[in-house]
Amino acid sequence: MSDNERGISLDSLEGEKEFKLLKNCEIEVPGPFGLIIFGASGDLTKKKIIPSLYRLYVDDFLPESCFILGVSRREIENDGFRGMMHESTKVAFPGDFNESLWEKFSGRLYHLTLDYDRESSYSSMREEINFLENKHSSGGNRIFYLAVPPDVYETVIKLLGSAGLSAEETGYTHLVIEKPIGRDLESARKLNFVLSQSFNEKQIYRMDHYLAKETVQNILMFRFANSIFEPLWNRRYIDHVQITVSESIGIDQRAGYYDKAGVIRDMFQNHIMELLALIAMEPPATFDAERVRDEKVKVFRSIRPFPVDRIGEVLVLGQYGEGVTDGQYFVGYRGEPGIASDSMTPTFAACKVSIDNWRWNGVPFYLRSGKRLSRKTAEVSVHYRQVPHLMFSEALRDAPIEPNTLVIRVQPHEGISLIFETKRPGSRICLNPALMDFSYQKIFSLSDYERILLDCMQGDQMLFVREDGVEQTWSLFSPVLERIESEHYVKKFPNYAAGSTGPEESSLLIERDGRKWRPL
Repeated sequence: MSDNERGISLDSLEGEKEFKLLKNCEIEVPGPFGLIIFGASGDLTKKKIIPSLYRLYVDDFLPESCFILGVSRREIENDGFRGMMHESTKVAFPGDFNESLWEKFSGRLYHLTLDYDRESSYSSMREEINFLENKHSSGGNRIFYLAVPPDVYETVIKLLGSAGLSAEETGYTHLVIEKPIGRDLESARKLNFVLSQSFNEKQIYRMDHYLAKETVQNILMFRFANSIFEPLWNRRYIDHVQITVSESIGIDQRAGYYDKAGVIRDMFQNHIMELLALIAMEPPATFDAERVRDEKVKVFRSIRPFPVDRIGEVLVLGQYGEGVTDGQYFVGYRGEPGIASDSMTPTFAACKVSIDNWRWNGVPFYLRSGKRLSRKTAEVSVHYRQVPHLMFSEALRDAPIEPNTLVIRVQPHEGISLIFETKRPGSRICLNPALMDFSYQKIFSLSDYERILLDCMQGDQMLFVREDGVEQTWSLFSPVLERIESEHYVKKFPNYAAGSTGPEESSLLIERDGRKWRPL
């Protein structure tokens, strides 16, 4: 087996042969299926789901025996639905769209007008599904994808159950739901209860698209397959961990959702906590979905509850005001369309998390996320302790040695880098930080939604959140949300300019511990 076949020197892969070899590495084409998308006329279907399915088809990752049935309240014929999806998919792949392949792919696309609240509509849908299953020989394997607003979830789930569509008859039945899974602990428990009345846990795929990013998946491989890192992955060698998810955009066209949610519900309870769990979890006994999810839940249970009565000691909130970046003016959050002029919704948060277990006792995790910041990035940085004795301290009095830092870049420029010290050439003792970098940019990888869809087809729940994981993270943040949304918690908004790195208080949160944030 050659070095390229073994995955060595991936950055040097060139040519179509090597690309196809890597592209098909360990990616299995799923068996027959039927995908039923609720909310088929919405942006999520047009911008993410259908373009991802088209790309899977182009790359030969879809079986011949499959169909996609879009369901929505709109009166749309099959040809109209195909035309709508054609335009949005062309936009998703500018300069890389194949009309002849689209014609073949779109022959699998159908639309059904359905009243989500009417039980009789689900009987009609069942008849349509049975017809398409016979036509496309999909074997009775069904995936129901709820690309609808969260307030519709319970209605659709209940009626799917009462219509007998949740039952597994000749094949599997999977249900995919997007975040948010509730808006607090009570509502999450209620939704989980409704789910359990119609579906069992092995049928439910609560998705977090961050988990499907290639670098996030690689965290487990990186930790547990490399003997030079796992022995150092504990409180003895690691000083602290930072997790940053920053966005340069504002709320886009999501005012209705975002102003009710805010940054903690939108980012912390799901995306950021899932990243934290992968970094902090213990090695599972076996590499399968249930064992990995067991270890993630153990991490959530080990997180020290936030001191609600002293919440300002561990949490900083912010809301962006107007600002200028690269000569472009941006309005503040309260000036965005659909946002009230006195809105108190936070668009930035930074917090300090403590994990009370043997591995991480005394190692703080600093988390931050916000809108309209200076740069878009999502990364985890592991900051190692300073060496115990600096023999070069006298010679390097004016340029202290920085501790080693391991950076896992989730987006953009996905990859992993390690910063370490080397001697600069010359007669003097001068150290220079060097960068060892691995990048996914030259390697074929699936997009997050492509990976999610494939895993749903293959029945792999590794990247999906389990019921107890959802409730455990909500149990951490619900008391915090109740506190900060009470009339007794005074907020001074806006408190950071659009295009900045966030409120000054976020720097103080980490600096009073003698540390500093990695620059955005």
